[in-house]
Amino acid sequence: MSEFKLDPEQIREVADMQQLNSALLKQIGEIKDVEIGTAPKDVVYEEDKLKLYRYRSSEKNISVHPEPFQNNNPAVLICYALVNRPTMLDLQPDRSMIRGLLDQGMDVFLIDWGYPDGADRFLDLDDYINRYMFNCVKKVREVRNESQVNLLGVCQGGTLSLCFTALYPQLVKNLITMVAPVDFQTPDDLLSCWLKDLDVASLVTASGNVSGEFLNAAFVTMMPFRLLSQKYMSLLDIAHDKSKLENFMRMEKWIFDSPEQPGALFKQFVSCMYQQNQLVKGSLIIADKAVKLGNIKQPVFNLYATEDHLVPPASSKCLQKYISSKDYRELAFNGGHIGIYVSNKAKQVPIEIAQWLKERA
Repeated sequence: MSEFKLDPEQIREVADMQQLNSALLKQIGEIKDVEIGTAPKDVVYEEDKLKLYRYRSSEKNISVHPEPFQNNNPAVLICYALVNRPTMLDLQPDRSMIRGLLDQGMDVFLIDWGYPDGADRFLDLDDYINRYMFNCVKKVREVRNESQVNLLGVCQGGTLSLCFTALYPQLVKNLITMVAPVDFQTPDDLLSCWLKDLDVASLVTASGNVSGEFLNAAFVTMMPFRLLSQKYMSLLDIAHDKSKLENFMRMEKWIFDSPEQPGALFKQFVSCMYQQNQLVKGSLIIADKAVKLGNIKQPVFNLYATEDHLVPPASSKCLQKYISSKDYRELAFNGGHIGIYVSNKAKQVPIEIAQWLKERA
């Protein structure tokens, strides 16, 4: 048996790799706990686990909100998804859609769904749309002394916002959807393929709520190389850059901060949306009320990401043909599902949103 030997070039490569690993471990060890979602805000309404936040104006305007808030620029109420935390919209000061909206003079409100637990296992779409969202919209209308709100729905929150607007069109002045699934059965929808045969009833019966860890594992299986091996190997490229490592750790902190999903809501959403595609078929019923996208006649601004692996462009772009709005705009963001919030190119997104709303104010 011949003796295995490394040539000089291979020895240098191994040594370089060891140095990078050492540098990476040293840098990570020196980084203290990173913070996310740090934009100043106040709780203006609470119900169960939910909090409705109102963000304080940026330094370009005023340091805190006076009451009542005197601002001729529009307000926007953000409805985020339930499957992750809305801190993605304010990951860090220089990567923050919320701060971007504030810099444009917007009055920004956000629904934080909180962390459901076993007491919430029976909550469903009726609770989230006809009770929680309705009460948050009511509060924003009261605070602003306005009869309608501008609603911005993000990802799954975009689907909830479509349902809310279809049920309460008189309460929504303008609707913005961002990477929001509309058609849940497009051919390139990997998540739909994974969920179509899921025995969601048995899963919920066995577990009550659905854990965030379970959902994270499911998302990873959709693109395992990109979301596991490739992602962590790329750390070696930034081993000497503390700032980029901190950015990476903020993203990891957000990814693994995954709330439980109320069992009844998860079962209903998967069954009605992914397995039966009721939203676009017009057969969705929430608390005996039919959800008809054709009821949406107000201006709509629909943003989607061209490289989105969770909500394929086709799932969002189809919105126009199901609604009745004559004022519809579409914006294709050249990036992925997360990049639309935090990439360098994403800094233009809040500018586009604010300009669109101001034109309709």
